Amino acid sequence: MAQIHISDFIEFKTIVGKELPAGAWLTITQEMINDFAKATQDFQWVHVDLEKIKKHSPFKKPIAHGFLSVSLLSKLLTELITVDSATMGVNYGLNKVRFPSPVPVNSQIRLHTIISAAEDYGDNGLKITWNCSVEIKDVEKPACVAEFISLLFA
Repeated sequence: MAQIHISDFIEFKTIVGKELPAGAWLTITQEMINDFAKATQDFQWVHVDLEKIKKHSPFKKPIAHGFLSVSLLSKLLTELITVDSATMGVNYGLNKVRFPSPVPVNSQIRLHTIISAAEDYGDNGLKITWNCSVEIKDVEKPACVAEFISLLFA
């Protein structure tokens, strides 16, 4: 998947309302799930306890934390689009986050997004609202849907 290159914020505003091409597939490994558990101190057994999972989980294998899907939005977006004049980007917030389907270990996910808004922010910033859907390969419902808001600065 080729990354979209936008020269500046003026050009960026011309793609508001448009869907970006789907991102590349990313495999969610047990190492990623374990590292996320360590970073967040969320060691719920459905993510990390293989013996208990085999015995009690309806999925019969580990599933990723829902918040792991959300935390990957920044990475997945930066692989889709670059704004050449931007010197820095930060997360601003999330709206309407849902986790319709679990992500079993070794599943592949990718991002689908539409830029729903882009407005000036301060003297040199742009506030962007992305309508994101994280697809799981061969699964009907997405792993995560979220309205993600970020700031870019020139």
